[in-house]
Amino acid sequence: MATATDSVMDLEINIGISETHRKKIADELSKVLADSYMLYLKTHNFHWNVTGEHFHSLHEQFEEQYTELADAIDEIAERIRALGHKAPGSFKEFHQLTSIEEDTEKPKAMEMVRRLAVANEQVLRTARKALDPAKEADDEATIDLLTQRLHVHSKTAWMLRSHLE
Repeated sequence: MATATDSVMDLEINIGISETHRKKIADELSKVLADSYMLYLKTHNFHWNVTGEHFHSLHEQFEEQYTELADAIDEIAERIRALGHKAPGSFKEFHQLTSIEEDTEKPKAMEMVRRLAVANEQVLRTARKALDPAKEADDEATIDLLTQRLHVHSKTAWMLRSHLE
């Protein structure tokens, strides 16, 4: 038990989840964070560069999506920190962890929509994998966070796919 003379660095994390479980959860959440950040970049890129007859509606839709992602990224990173681990925060780390490819070209509007639908579905798959260690550890806070992400990305992917029908 920490005393008043112990440094903050010596304070043991005691949130009812073992270090082993916290590490597994943080590792999986780091992948969700990296995928979410890459999706944020892709969505923001497409927001800036969309053109054509669907410009206005897609420009606004992409803005709503990247704004929501910005908040989510912060929540995911803060959850990793609450578990006692460092959240990845550099492009190098995200590049190593992500399963979403960066977009450097400027596709046509409906191809942007398709790519964003695919990327949202990838975040869903990554988040589903992260649920396993959270469930194993009875980490309700992480389960709740991931459940919210599953809902958002499922709805976003559906809305994007609807443009393509």
